[in-house]
Amino acid sequence: MKLKQVQLGNQGLIIPNIGLGCMGMTGFGDAHMYGPADEQEAIATIHRSLELGGNFLDTADLYGPFKNEQLIAKAIEGNRDQFIIATKFGWEINDNNELTWKINGSKNYVKKSIERSLKNLKTDYIDLYYMHRLDKNVPVEETVGAMSDLVKEGKIGYIGLSEVSSETVRKAHAVHSISAVQSEYSLFERTVEEKGVIKTLNELGIGFVAYSPLGRGFLSGNIKTIDDLPENDFRRGIPRFQEQHFHKNIELVEAIEKMAKEKGITSSQLALAWIISKGIIPIPGTKRRKYLEQNIEAANIELSDSEIQQLESIVPLGTDTGATYDEFGMGLLDY
Repeated sequence: MKLKQVQLGNQGLIIPNIGLGCMGMTGFGDAHMYGPADEQEAIATIHRSLELGGNFLDTADLYGPFKNEQLIAKAIEGNRDQFIIATKFGWEINDNNELTWKINGSKNYVKKSIERSLKNLKTDYIDLYYMHRLDKNVPVEETVGAMSDLVKEGKIGYIGLSEVSSETVRKAHAVHSISAVQSEYSLFERTVEEKGVIKTLNELGIGFVAYSPLGRGFLSGNIKTIDDLPENDFRRGIPRFQEQHFHKNIELVEAIEKMAKEKGITSSQLALAWIISKGIIPIPGTKRRKYLEQNIEAANIELSDSEIQQLESIVPLGTDTGATYDEFGMGLLDY
């Protein structure tokens, strides 16, 4: 079972139609994003992904900070040209490797960030480089102008943006062709659709990459009570997993699970197949081979129009499933 190759945007970047989100493979400061990390299993998962044609890896300097990029460097050693690597910059990390909790999109910071990521990934180029969040104090034209210089220098292949509005996309695209926008998108989170961002991307020939395509794990069906989350898991602190949304979300998941069971697949596979049916690239995060294989199988599942309608009637556009960041995190989105 090999993955289908598709074009991401119209600048020439070819990737498989499902990627691998690597964030959960390492710790994040003192907390773990999705339970404890296991480096050996994480590396084995990356290798297994490649065997199945899943060579599109997603990381960021923020994750760790730097630990995630360093883990990927170990996993791809001696095999760099077989992988398509996407990383991100923008969350300011100081010279002591500490997160300042500010966004920095200045020209100087772009140059500093790329050199760190190249060093941590032990590579001399990055395939796809994303602006992780918009710096609302720096014109996006300045940030993308600096990224454009990196393309000319051969340090990056393609430019991406993350969690941006249609207006920001248009301004950025006028400076240098944007190949991809990455935002949260799932059956539980369709803001980019509601706000017309996907329509803008389609119009401009820009690809769309969906992070958290399983609704922060909710759509896997593995979370039935809040106690199913590890003690220091960051999800315990976000509205989607709070009392006012939790039980309603469980009911939605149960309806999705019922539909998946009738089709003989898992709820995760159904949720991923739905995203892929829209021509969107999901990057489900996993650190275990077992789940990776299940996710990759989803790329070959065909959904009929009536199945898509049935699924979308369970969670109609505009359903409030709760925010996936706290107030601070939501304030950094460009909508």
